Amino acid sequence: MEVAELPAIVVCDAGPLIHLDELGCLDLLSDFRDALVPDAVWKEVARHRPSALRRRSVDLQRVTVNSKGAASLLELTQLLSLDEGEVESLILTDELSADAILLTDDAAARLAAERLGFEVHGTIGVVVRAIRRVQRTKRQALNLLKAIPGRSTLYISKSLLASVIEQVRRS
Repeated sequence: MEVAELPAIVVCDAGPLIHLDELGCLDLLSDFRDALVPDAVWKEVARHRPSALRRRSVDLQRVTVNSKGAASLLELTQLLSLDEGEVESLILTDELSADAILLTDDAAARLAAERLGFEVHGTIGVVVRAIRRVQRTKRQALNLLKAIPGRSTLYISKSLLASVIEQVRRS
């Protein structure tokens, strides 16, 4: 299986960094050329899961973000009551335009990203992508997905997780 060129940039919100580290697979982010972490997100992860910031398997780059994003973006983030890390992640993704993928597990942040036309994925998407990118076998990815309820703080309904697992099994 041929692996395509690495996507240029991934902008990380706190959730995927924390959850991937809890699952022991933060190294999946090394498949991106750059893994950018806005300052507010860095501080949040340092508070809740500092070990994620010390993993040598991935080079996380801390970025200072100018919080003066586009007016429409700021209005949307206020309307959805997003926290500072999510706002900075969206601003940075907006600045990088088509070159960036936003990683977030927050439903409201995902909604904002989609409304703004950004490509957005979460922890589960990164795990499933690992099969296609030949970072994990299908069996390894399935084991990671099955481990989510017991090993991570990621909230996902049992039915949705079961559906994802079944789709991966069939693929």
